[in-house]
Amino acid sequence: MSATGFPYLTLAIWIPILFGVFLLAYGRDENAGAVRAIALVGALIGLLATLPLYLGFDTASASMQFVERMPWIDALDSFYALGVDGLSVWFVILTAFITVVVVIAGWQVVEERVAQYMAAFLILSGIMIGVFCATDGLLFYVFFEATLIPMYIIIGAWGGPRRVYAAFKFFLYTLAGSLLTLVALVYLYLQSGTFDILAWHKLPLTLNEQVLIFLAFLVAFAVKVPMFPVHTWLPDAHVEAPTGGSVVLAAIMLKLGAYGFLRFSLPITPDASRELDALIIALSLIAVVYIGFVALVQSDMKKLVAYSSVAHMGFVTLGFFMFNQMGVQGAIVQMISHGFVSGAMFLCIGVMYDRLHSRTISDYGGVVNTMPKFASLFMLFAMANAGLPATSGFVGEFMVILGAVQYDFWIALIAASTLVLGAAYSLWMYKRVVFGAVANDRVAGLSDVNRREFWMLALMAAMVLAMGVYPKPVTDVTEASVDALLRHVEISKLK
Repeated sequence: MSATGFPYLTLAIWIPILFGVFLLAYGRDENAGAVRAIALVGALIGLLATLPLYLGFDTASASMQFVERMPWIDALDSFYALGVDGLSVWFVILTAFITVVVVIAGWQVVEERVAQYMAAFLILSGIMIGVFCATDGLLFYVFFEATLIPMYIIIGAWGGPRRVYAAFKFFLYTLAGSLLTLVALVYLYLQSGTFDILAWHKLPLTLNEQVLIFLAFLVAFAVKVPMFPVHTWLPDAHVEAPTGGSVVLAAIMLKLGAYGFLRFSLPITPDASRELDALIIALSLIAVVYIGFVALVQSDMKKLVAYSSVAHMGFVTLGFFMFNQMGVQGAIVQMISHGFVSGAMFLCIGVMYDRLHSRTISDYGGVVNTMPKFASLFMLFAMANAGLPATSGFVGEFMVILGAVQYDFWIALIAASTLVLGAAYSLWMYKRVVFGAVANDRVAGLSDVNRREFWMLALMAAMVLAMGVYPKPVTDVTEASVDALLRHVEISKLK
């Protein structure tokens, strides 16, 4: 059980899942109001269950906290083992928070199969929290793969016209990528006799073994991030997914792959990580620069933000493989910030899509004249997406660039170009959609955000500004764990 004697992590995982199962069993469209209320209660209780993780977290310790461990599969020496450290605790809280926002976002939008829609998001939330909490390799793999099922259903059942194609592509890419990871996990089990991830961190492996294991992990995690060139499933999935699906996909699911690098690739194969760092840095820089240019030419708002996500996540993988405190911490801050900013961008696009049923930039223009409150909030998120100081989007990118300067000035210079590109595609889209004369009668008839939409976006705005002005709660929590991880990689190198 946990050090406090209370199973906070189990509650964080299973509360949303149980609420989701209840809605599947008893929710009916004729009781849609009650279904939405129950879903919101489940999401809020799930969020409350994660708050003690931050309030009771020991920032001076790099070890696992709130540990729970029970026998699971005795024959394989596999345990239901949970724990969080500075690398994972904020992602648990972020997942629970985004789930609340997504339930509010779908409140009046979905009219059919409401119970199934809300249940899919609640179950997905619990499974994703399980990924961040699992300290047993087999348990991690089960949670990691299980995330595919609710998201596949969300895209395939409530998506756009090409939803089946997008859902199938998403499923195939991510499943195919994960198969080599299963091989790597089995190999580590055979070498160590256990599925304990922390035991794998201490496992002596030759460089050849490490390289093969690193590459096996890389395939799965690169697809999930997604890194260039295995990113092509993401724009299709975003364009076809409902608004809530896009928010969860961008805010949380992309982080599962990046988290895998922190929990598996760097600590289990430290020498291979050093050996192959040039490959990851090169792919990251391509994502940052090339995909930034790709985003510039998009005519679909969702596709533009999807490509910008690939570019921003390129910053994350770049930060990890420079092996300095500033770079790795900046990458983690960037992951959490991206969760808020990209999620908010997709919510804004969803607000407009609900009114005009179009995501094409050229169908808009002059939105500020009819939706001034919305335009103000949308401007904040577009600025954060561009990395404006005093928003969360600036903090992580600036820290990664500082880490890159310590590593190699020219890499830092190339990476910094994304700040210009980010401003270009974010603000150019905002200018064409929001400013100017009212484009047509449909835009002239738009109504400003209602109370539900305002509070949904205001919540996200508060987090973007709070983290931009005062990132200390995040950096304090991550510092000890990042320091321990880097020492582990350095010591292994010296051996």
